[in-house]
Amino acid sequence: MNFEVFNLHPAVTAGVRAAGFAVPTPIQSRAIPPIMARNDIMGLAQTGTGKTAAFALPILDHLVRQPRSCAGALIVAPTRELAEQIAQAIGTLGRKTGLKTATIYGGVGFNPQFQKLKRGVDIIVACPGRLLDHLGRGTVDLSGVEILVLDEADQMFDMGFLPDIRRILKHLPKKRQNLLFSATMPHQIRKLAKDMLRDPTIVQVGNTAPAETVSHALYPVAAHLKTPLLMKLLDQTQADSVLVFTRTKHRAKRLGEKLVRKGFRSASIQGNLSQRRRQAALDGFRNGTYEVLVATDIAARGIDVRKVSHVINYDIPSTPEAYIHRIGRTGRAANTGEAFTLMTSEDNNMVKAIDRIIGTPVERRTIEGFDYKALLPAGTPRKTRPPRRPAAGRKRGRSQKSWAGNRKQRGPNFQLKPGSVFG
Repeated sequence: MNFEVFNLHPAVTAGVRAAGFAVPTPIQSRAIPPIMARNDIMGLAQTGTGKTAAFALPILDHLVRQPRSCAGALIVAPTRELAEQIAQAIGTLGRKTGLKTATIYGGVGFNPQFQKLKRGVDIIVACPGRLLDHLGRGTVDLSGVEILVLDEADQMFDMGFLPDIRRILKHLPKKRQNLLFSATMPHQIRKLAKDMLRDPTIVQVGNTAPAETVSHALYPVAAHLKTPLLMKLLDQTQADSVLVFTRTKHRAKRLGEKLVRKGFRSASIQGNLSQRRRQAALDGFRNGTYEVLVATDIAARGIDVRKVSHVINYDIPSTPEAYIHRIGRTGRAANTGEAFTLMTSEDNNMVKAIDRIIGTPVERRTIEGFDYKALLPAGTPRKTRPPRRPAAGRKRGRSQKSWAGNRKQRGPNFQLKPGSVFG
C-alpha cells in the first residue's frame, strides 16, 4: 500500500514525495480515508505513530481543492513545541499547494502573529490560551473553519485546558468536521468527545501497550544516589540521543546543569525557559549538538525526534499511561530503543502497574562497580515523599562509540544549527 491509493490532489502528492513518505503508517492508512470522506474522527494513538500526517494530508487536500478567503482549518495543540512541529509538517507536506499556515501560541510577541493573520492564512495551528487572547481582541477570524483538530486531547486535559477548549468551540461554525486525537481516554475526554463529535469513526492504533521495538529495564537505587547512578548509566551506554524525564521543571533544570558540569553535551527543556531557549535546546537535540535532553512530561509533549535511542525515567512517571507516553519517544519508525527507569523503594506500586501494562515483569538490573551503599553526605537534608499510587483509569544508536570514549569532546559550548522534523 502506498499514498497513491488515497487519490490526494497532485500538489499534496508532490509534498508527500518530497517528504520521503513511501508507505502509510497504520493510523494513516486507517484515518485518512474516513477524514477525506468528511467523517468525524476519534483517533487513539501514541506519539510517534504518524498521526500528524494522518490529519494534515486530508486537510491540505480539502483546502487546495476549495480556495477560500479565510482560515478553513484550526488545529489546537497543548504546547508551543507541538504546535510548531505540526505547522512544520504541514509546511513540508503542503509546500506545493500554496496554502498558508500560522502558528499562535504564548511566550512570543503578539503583533507578528496578528500581522500574519491579517495577511490571510488557510490553516491556523494554535495553543488554547493565546488563541483565546486573539479571539478576545478580535484579531482572528474562525467563521470559515470547516475542519477542527484537537491534538493530544488528554494532555490538554492534564494541563487544565478543557474549559478553554469549550470556550473556543463557541466561536466556531456549528457545521464543521471534528477530529479528536488522544493517546488515552480519561472520563473528561470521553465526555468532550461525546459532546463534540457526530457519529465518529473510531481509529485506534497501539494505544494500550508500548511499542514492541522498545526494551525495558529497571534500576533499583536509593533516592540520594539517583544522580550518580544516572551518570554511570550514561557513561556505560552506547547511544546517539537520550531523553531523560524528571517530575518537576526545577529538577530538570538542576539535572541538566549537573550533566553539563560532568562533561555531557546536555540541555534541559522546561516551562521556565523562554521560547527562544526552548527552541534552541530542541534544535540542538535534533541535530546532535546535544546528546542528552532533560525534560518534564509537559515540556516533552512537543518533542518529535525520530531517532531517540534511549529514554531514561530519572523520576518514575505518575501513571502507567504516562510511562507509555514517555517511552513512545524511542523505538519509532521501526527502529529499536531502550527505556530505563530509576526505581526507589517508594515506587513499588507504580512499578507493579507498569508491569501490568507491559504484560510481563520488567527486568531489574544493577551496574557493576557502582557503590549502592554510599551514604547521604553529612548535613544533607533527606527528602521523602509518600509512595506514588498508580492512577486509574534497537539496535544501538548509529554511533557505536561509547559515551566515555567521547568524554573529552563534551562541553556546554556548541554552536546550534537549525534542525527540523515532521511526522
